Parts: sequence; C-alpha cells; structure tokens
Amino acid sequence: MRQRSLIAITAALAAGALTLTACGSRDDSGGSDSEGSGGTTVVIGVDAPLTGDLSALGLGIKNSVDLAAKTANKEKTVDGVTFKVEALDDQAQPSSGQQNATKFVANDDVLGVVGPLNSSVAESMQKVFDDAKLTQVSPANTNPALTQGPKWQTEKARPYKSYFRTATTDAVQGPFAAQYIFNDAKKKKVFVIDDKKTYGAGLAATFTEEFKKLGGQVVGTEHIDPDTKDFSAVATKVKSSGADVVYYGGEYPQAGPLSKQIKAAGAKIPLVGGDGIYSADFIKLAGTSGTGDLATSVGAPVEELPSAKEFVANYKTEGYKEAYEAYGGYSYDSAWAIIEAVKKVVADNDGKLPDDARAKVTEAMQNVSFDGVTGKVSFDEYGDATNKQLTVYAVEGGQWKAVKSGTYTG
Repeated sequence: MRQRSLIAITAALAAGALTLTACGSRDDSGGSDSEGSGGTTVVIGVDAPLTGDLSALGLGIKNSVDLAAKTANKEKTVDGVTFKVEALDDQAQPSSGQQNATKFVANDDVLGVVGPLNSSVAESMQKVFDDAKLTQVSPANTNPALTQGPKWQTEKARPYKSYFRTATTDAVQGPFAAQYIFNDAKKKKVFVIDDKKTYGAGLAATFTEEFKKLGGQVVGTEHIDPDTKDFSAVATKVKSSGADVVYYGGEYPQAGPLSKQIKAAGAKIPLVGGDGIYSADFIKLAGTSGTGDLATSVGAPVEELPSAKEFVANYKTEGYKEAYEAYGGYSYDSAWAIIEAVKKVVADNDGKLPDDARAKVTEAMQNVSFDGVTGKVSFDEYGDATNKQLTVYAVEGGQWKAVKSGTYTG
C-alpha cells in the first residue's frame, strides 16, 4: 500500500510532427477521452479495488491516473500520441489482480499499468507483467519484498525489473511510526495486531522490531480475521494487557471498528496504523472514539506541497465524484512516469513507437526523473521510490491533521 512540480506536464517533444506507427486503438478504454484525432493510442492500465470496502482508495487512484492522461493529451506531451485509461477492478483480491494482469497483457495498446493498491495483489501480478515486459508502477504498495526479494532484510535482490513504485516501503514506514510513538508520543507499552495479510503483517513486523530496539515493550500480539467486524475478544485482551497504545497492521475497513470496540472495552488509548488506515472512511467507521488515533502515510501532505497545487486545482476542476485520497498524488506521478517513459522511447525511435515498445518503456522507466506532484520522482536500482518522506497524522475534529513529517533515521 499504501500513498509524492507538475513542471514536467508542460514539457513536450521538440517541434516537428511525429509520424507514429499505430499499434491499434480501442474505444472501450473505460477512462479518459481522446483529445484530438489521428496518431497513436497508448493505454495506461489501472488496477485497483473499484468496488468493495477499499473502493475509496481505489477510485482515488483511478481518477488521478485519468487526470494525468487528460493533462498529457491537453498539453500534447507526446506529440501524436493520445493516452487513454483502462481501469479494472481487482476487489483487493490477488486472484482478480492476476486475471486483470493477464487482460492488460493481452491488449497490445497497454504500455504501462498503475497499481495495485494491495501488496498481496501485487504479488500475484508481478510475474505476469514481467514475462510480458510490461511495466507496472504502484502508487501504494509498501511491502519491501516486492522490490528487494523475500530475504530483503539480509540479502536484497530485485525479483522483477518491470515493477516500480512511487510509495516508500514498510522498511521505512514501520520504524518511522515506532520512533514517533516511543520518542514523541512517549508511549512505552504496545499491543500489536495485524490482519495476517502481506501488507499488514509486514508493516506490523517492521514496527515491532524498531519499537523493541528503542526500548519499548510489546505487551500482547493478536491476529484478526479481516472478514469479520466483531473484535470484542481482541478488545478485551487489549484492555487487560495494560497497553498504552495499539499498533494495527492492516486497512481502514477493519481498523475503524477495531478502534471503536477497543475504546468501548474501556481501553482509552490511541490506535496507530500505516497508510492503509489513512482514509476519511476510517474516521467515519471509528466515530468520535477515533479522536486521537494516528496513522503514518507516505510522503508529505499533498495539500501542503507547492508542487501539488496544480494537481489539487485540476482534480477539483474535473469534478470527480470521489476524493483523491491518500494515493492521489502518487497515482498521478505513477501515470506520469509511464508517460515520460513513452516520450523517451518515441524520441529515441525517430518519432514512432518501436515494435518492442513494452520492453523499451520498461527499460526507460529505470531512468525516469521529473518534478512531480509528490516531489522529485525517480527510482533506485530496485525500482523503489527515491523519495523516502513520511508523515504522521492524527484524528482531530473529525479530520486527519498532519502532526509531523520527516524521514526514518535508522
């Protein structure tokens, strides 16, 4: 998951009409409309949960990619190329994500895919995309193993060269939260809960390791079933443990009710989570008892970044029904990275897409670098974002308020 100057938007290729070889076009792109006629259609895929519990985040991702495509078309960023968006719903399920990856691969117009939201879904998609040399850029995945391999803590090895992300990882996010809770919030006894999924369990593990290293005490651990909403038994354990804070590795559909039930059990202590709970829907689910709860999220608050002012204004102008949520800026930047890679490939091939466009785009992605919504966008040797900034948010007055931004110093 997890969630970052639009100067690059105005950058166009050098003068002179580009004669592009069409690789086919489809009218059922399910996304941004073409602005202009003729030329080549390049599809940017989007995979995210567009329905279900996590749809608030998924729709924010889809809309933000749509805005990037529309902006590129309006500014003629790649002369002669029209970008379209095709969005598929993975319902936060790995099996659906894998099926969607196969669909994207089968559409020759798709030269890059933004998504998914969930790290567990990404695990099911990576090989499908890599085998097809189709680049994938996630605005939200935070599990370190996706880019650095299963032994990332001791032996980093990049599993798939087609996978990139604009969000920083849990190797940074978990410890950053631990440092804030121990050093700033002065909480010394934590009860750790996770949902057993790739994202949640991984985040809880990196948090726990750092919290113990700092001298904090883990007074209890528990796993929950993400398919239930009754957490009364866990809430009772939290109350009897004497914990002064709860850390939850998981997402907002469970975190909201969990927070509410912990307070109802008599433990008036804050629940802390990662970017997976940083959503307005968490506040709705937790109710007034969520006041004081905390979340870390990737990057700095988009609303406070000078580089994001144009994105925020344009998003509002487009009139999207859903908020851009935690990953809007990162989704825009993920799509723009694909657009920049396409631009480079076209420029290097005398103004046309080569026959091996997918492989060339994936290759170009490694060296993409631009000033984006979320700050400087570029990738390291593992495909990870070079932007490692994070922010702690607290629920105050029914809203998330930023309380501290910075980077993990480990």
